[in-house]
This record gives sequence, C-alpha cells and structure tokens, in this order.
Amino acid sequence: MPVAEHLYNCEDPAVWRGIYGKYWAVVEAKTAGKGKTSGKLLPLEKWYQEELPMTISARTEPYLTHTELVKLMEWKLTRGKFRPRLQQLVGSNSEETVLSCTKKAFRLLPNVQSAIEELSTLKGLGPATASAVLAAGAPEEVAFMADEAVESIADLRPVQYTAKHYNLFLQRILQRSKQLNKVDSEQNWTPHKVELCLWAWAVANQILPSVLEEFPLNDATQGNVEKPRKRRATSEQPSKRRRKE
Repeated sequence: MPVAEHLYNCEDPAVWRGIYGKYWAVVEAKTAGKGKTSGKLLPLEKWYQEELPMTISARTEPYLTHTELVKLMEWKLTRGKFRPRLQQLVGSNSEETVLSCTKKAFRLLPNVQSAIEELSTLKGLGPATASAVLAAGAPEEVAFMADEAVESIADLRPVQYTAKHYNLFLQRILQRSKQLNKVDSEQNWTPHKVELCLWAWAVANQILPSVLEEFPLNDATQGNVEKPRKRRATSEQPSKRRRKE
C-alpha cells in the first residue's frame, strides 16, 4: 500500500491525534520551503485556521466579506498551486455579490452540495475554493478539498475539480470522522480536522518525514486497507472548462 494511504486507512484515534499534534510543525516546514513566498504561508494559515473561523462565528449569520474572500484565495494559492488568474477573478467580484452569495451558501447547509453550487457562481470559485469557504464557517459539516487530502484516498486519485468528485471526497471524510468518534473518548473529530490530518501526513512524508517516525502506521493499518476501485485513466490536469477550483 502506498505511504500516502496509510493514515486514511488507520482506525487508531491515538495515531490521528498524534498526527494532528504535528500539524503546525509541518506548516512551518512547508513555509520555510516556499521560495519566493517564504514566510507568507504561516501567517495566512494562522488566519484561515484560527482567526477567520472566530470572525465568522461571531456574526449574527455566517458570511465572508470581499476582503476575506480575496485573502482566503491568497491562502489557498500560497498553500498549493499558485494561479494568479484565480486571484484576479476572485477580486473582480463585487462586495455586494460576495456578501449575498456567501450568506446564502451558509443558509443552505447542511446541504453541502447546494452550498457548493451557490458559491461556485462567484467568479474564480470552483468546488475546492468553495469548500474552503464553508469549512472556515462550518468545520463540523465540511472539509476543504485539499489536493493532498484527496490523494490520500486511493480511488479518488487523480484529483478532479468537480462538484461530483468533491462529494465523493466529503463522504469518505464524513465516514472516517464518524468512525473515529465511535472509538475516541474525546469525540471531537470533524470533517475539517480529519482533512487537516491527511494534509499534514501527506506533506510531512514529502518534506519532513522525521516527525512521523513515532507513528507505527504499518501496523495500525493492517486489516483496514480498502482496495482501490478500478477507474479509467484520466489526466491530472483539469480541462479548460474546469479551471476554477
């Protein structure tokens, strides 16, 4: 089984908690290796994971401002693949449109699919970015569609930036968070928290494997491996009609 799949197939909550505890160490390591954008990722990550959720929850009803949406896109592009055109498109949305659309999207929850569709009407937003908006305000219902997290699940590779593919990903994350809450006495696993663990595990294996040495995932996953489904080979590059993420 490829290393990327080990954590998703693990059913030991102690391992998951341990990986979650390494999250910020992994972020700092990734920040140090970002080249021209070095130093930007850590403060943006702190803002997205800590400040923005508090700001949203303090409002009478959840929504994002235009400034927050632009900053969220900056965070996403700094964390992953940098596509300046997406930043420009998001910035071209009006303040009124952003407020109206994000309010409506949060009202549509727990129908995540409908909320994703609503947010995708904004310029520059596809399912991945829309999921980031929702995860910031409703982490107990939504997981961010991070490439690394999706690729941690065997039969969801390669990543496709479509609403259908996001729904498949979310269902898997919901299943895992539900399973972890059944066996973990703390019962505080959310889809977003599970997604953060998968991201940290995948990135650490690439740039900071030493922080994972204490976790015996080869043993933890025995008997819990899900066989990948056969699927047609597809290109990892989204088509021109799927440039929005």
